[in-house]
Amino acid sequence: MLQEIRDKAQGWFAWAIVILITIPFALWGIQSYLGIGSEPLAATVNGAEITERSLDAQFQRFRQQLRSQLGSAYRPEFFDDKEMRKNVLDQMISDELLQQASHEMGLRVGNAMVQAAILGMPAFQKEGHFDQQTYQTSLRMQGLTPSGFEDRVRRAIVSEQLAQAVEAGVFVTNYEFAESERLQKQTRELSYFIIPAADYLHNSTVSDEEIKDYYANNKRDFISPEKVKLEYIQLDAATAGATLTVNDELLRDYYDNNQDQFGIPEQRKASHILIKVASDAEQAEVDEALAKLNKLAERISQGEDFAELAKQYSEDPGTAPKGGDLGFFGKGLMDNPALDAAVFALKKGEVSEAVRSSFGYHLIKLTGIKEANVKPFDEAKADVEKAYRKAEGEKLYFEMAEQLANLSYEDPKSLEPAANALGLTIEQSDWVSRDQATGVFATPKVLGALFSEDVLKERNNSELIEIDGTSSIVLRVTDHQESSVQPLEKVQDQVKETLAKQKAEQQAEAEAQKRMAEISTDSPLTQVAGSFAVTGPLTINRNNRELPPALSTALFRTEKPQADGITPGVARLAQGDYAVFVLLSVTEGKSEEGEAKQQQMDQLRRVYSRSYYERVLADLKSRADIEILLK
Repeated sequence: MLQEIRDKAQGWFAWAIVILITIPFALWGIQSYLGIGSEPLAATVNGAEITERSLDAQFQRFRQQLRSQLGSAYRPEFFDDKEMRKNVLDQMISDELLQQASHEMGLRVGNAMVQAAILGMPAFQKEGHFDQQTYQTSLRMQGLTPSGFEDRVRRAIVSEQLAQAVEAGVFVTNYEFAESERLQKQTRELSYFIIPAADYLHNSTVSDEEIKDYYANNKRDFISPEKVKLEYIQLDAATAGATLTVNDELLRDYYDNNQDQFGIPEQRKASHILIKVASDAEQAEVDEALAKLNKLAERISQGEDFAELAKQYSEDPGTAPKGGDLGFFGKGLMDNPALDAAVFALKKGEVSEAVRSSFGYHLIKLTGIKEANVKPFDEAKADVEKAYRKAEGEKLYFEMAEQLANLSYEDPKSLEPAANALGLTIEQSDWVSRDQATGVFATPKVLGALFSEDVLKERNNSELIEIDGTSSIVLRVTDHQESSVQPLEKVQDQVKETLAKQKAEQQAEAEAQKRMAEISTDSPLTQVAGSFAVTGPLTINRNNRELPPALSTALFRTEKPQADGITPGVARLAQGDYAVFVLLSVTEGKSEEGEAKQQQMDQLRRVYSRSYYERVLADLKSRADIEILLK
């Protein structure tokens, strides 16, 4: 057949094939040059585009921030990636609407304001001042460029300006404040007793007929969920680190380069005077800056105070007001090797020669030394090995993860080749269902893979599933049970227990209603309660945590008693218990006066302003042309 095609693929026949193939490729190429085949969009907002790429980047930053904020408490299985991604897109849409509205209002943010905001961010500071290396490292970890981050800060400031504009237009009248204080600070006095449903369980007889009827009418409550057993390989930094071969030479080298992990290395305190000059400045500018710095060095050598000269002449806005103080820092932490070397070459009290950096020329004075306090290698060896395996394991993890992904894909019907090649262990699970999964199996991505067509039906290995930044898993199903209704014989005791509890709750409710009806001024609560223990009188406010929540809610929904009267009530509590109570009196809240009143009014105004701001945003959304394109 191939020979026949070859024979015919000549002359006009061959040219026809070439033309048919060329046309779509040519059109596709033209599209790419013209930008017609641009990247996929997640949404459009009044014509402005939000790309899937920008959504992915924002989503990854959000997850990273979440992981950073929660620390060791971060549990990825508690978060639904699909729902979080939807929320991030919604926030991006809101942000774009706010930017458009702010632009129409003429709100703008200058470069100086953006720079001041960044310099003041605690995340980029060390020893109380802005640190360029920390700034660059932090942006790099978030996948951001300085210009991209500056744009985000600019947009955030613009949005904040709009929020401030809304807040500035909000006011609270004295009547509104008085009503808010009256309700929020209102207190209510009550007495109550609780009728436990458990007291009636012994009276709750359940017949076989009732069990059969309940089972027949509620079979959906007794469905055994679809479940699977699986084998899996879980890879993380610790697992990767455990495969490493170590020796004393490697450990000592790690110890020498990371002494801050095994005690406190020597730290030095320095001050500096900066005369700025751009790295690409003309020689005349360089000579002028150097001459200015040399004059200052001469004045210092003649006895003038370094700190005072720094306050007057240093062009570093972060340190000049503090006399050029850079604080204490360890070796290698300065962003410029020349500055670092100069500081650690000085003796206490000495002033360096002029040192060049990307910012300009510096004079540095060493003002303090903290001696090192580091464990000897032999004493710290076990800790060194643990830290080495962890650090190298994190590096090795990504290489092993890629190999694991490739090996498990190349042989999709078994995990053994991948496990053998990488020296990893295949683990076995118990039964796992969608609703009863725990640990790593409760992660939405893992659950999705478990019950996917490829893994569940075809019994192939899953793709490599990332759990977090340094942990992933590959799995395959080894056994499967379909969802089914459990037979009555298996759930009979469960049905009987459910019916008994229902009957006990019904009897407790009937008893509560009966006793509430008996309450009057002639038959007080203490008399009606009988053998049930009475609690109260108690005076509580809306924020009280002593009462069961359902009782507190019912109490503040109860009508006020008439003069010299009481108002009885019943509340269903958790577990089916019932509380019988009487509302004895209501004391209205009073407004604060003076400074306290102003603080409370400001707080209420902030609540109002937030509500109004959300209404502004809702109005912008209602009038906007928003199209969600993300599937």
